[in-house]
Amino acid sequence: MRPIERLCVYCGSSLGTDPVFAEAAAALGELIVAEGLTLVYGGASVGLMGVLADTVLAAGGEVIGVIPSWLVESEIAHPGLSELHVVETMQERKRLMAELSDAFVALPGGFGTLEELFEAVTASQVGLHTKPTGLLEVGDFFDSLLAFLDHAVAVGVLRAENRRLLLTASSPRALLDRLRSWPGRVDQLTPGTPGRRG
Repeated sequence: MRPIERLCVYCGSSLGTDPVFAEAAAALGELIVAEGLTLVYGGASVGLMGVLADTVLAAGGEVIGVIPSWLVESEIAHPGLSELHVVETMQERKRLMAELSDAFVALPGGFGTLEELFEAVTASQVGLHTKPTGLLEVGDFFDSLLAFLDHAVAVGVLRAENRRLLLTASSPRALLDRLRSWPGRVDQLTPGTPGRRG
């Protein structure tokens, strides 16, 4: 099993309209504390980011936030974190979050969340790291995205083995188990199993 001590979570600074999004963020936060992990995230106190951080902190867990100085006010930097790193650029934010973390997970979010998710999985694809990247399937939020990725494989613009770099599951526990089982290289995964559902 892969040791994971710090889990980086990408998610929205908005709550969205479906209560299941916040419920998933809280459930993931509870699991992070139960497993003795440290949360690394974008440092905000609002939206799903705030729900996630507040859940971990309320249960006595450790939370490390990373936020650019120019987003401190608009994303409302969380005042109660274990550590808050204020950086100058989005690039620095993503780099530091990656350096601090052993694995990556995405919850519902917008362009920023998707950019962070795909940057992490692309870095794995080109060999810049061997850390696992996962997506927590929340309701039907990511269904169209996952169908698009499967379509990209079908039309030959995404290799099937690279599609398998993005691990997915519909519960925090199942996703964490898959992250821990990640062998470090896609060619060591069982062929044809992108790790979806569970």
